[in-house]
Amino acid sequence: MGYFDNAIDKAAPSGSSIAKPLMKAFIAALASGALTRKQVAAAPQPSSPSDQNSGMLGGLSGLLEKLQQGGQGEAVKSWVGNAQNQAIAPASLGSILGPSVIKGVAAKLGKSEEEVTTQLSQLLPGLVDKLTPQGRLPTQDEVAK
Repeated sequence: MGYFDNAIDKAAPSGSSIAKPLMKAFIAALASGALTRKQVAAAPQPSSPSDQNSGMLGGLSGLLEKLQQGGQGEAVKSWVGNAQNQAIAPASLGSILGPSVIKGVAAKLGKSEEEVTTQLSQLLPGLVDKLTPQGRLPTQDEVAK
């Protein structure tokens, strides 16, 4: 998981004891398919041999799509693009991600759902920014390096 560890190291604020474990738990939730496009899309997506609707990249694209559908499109654009990362309110993030994702991450960390949502709302903009350094989702080849 070198690509993701590198992004976590770059995105984690120094002095935060929860940042790295939280980002790793959230990435694990994404990789497990908790937010794949297939689960959040209104209509089935066509598949192809290069389809990224599974695994971490599918989870990342699903996350971004779900945030856009939840009214956070401008914030997502700022995270992926070169603009200043816009904030997202913990309550908005929690309702967009849904209770099962928040509960799962909270259980892995032994933290409250409120603490996870608050911390994740602060960390997610920087994490997505670091996972999309060229202003787009990375390819499977880029992640494998």
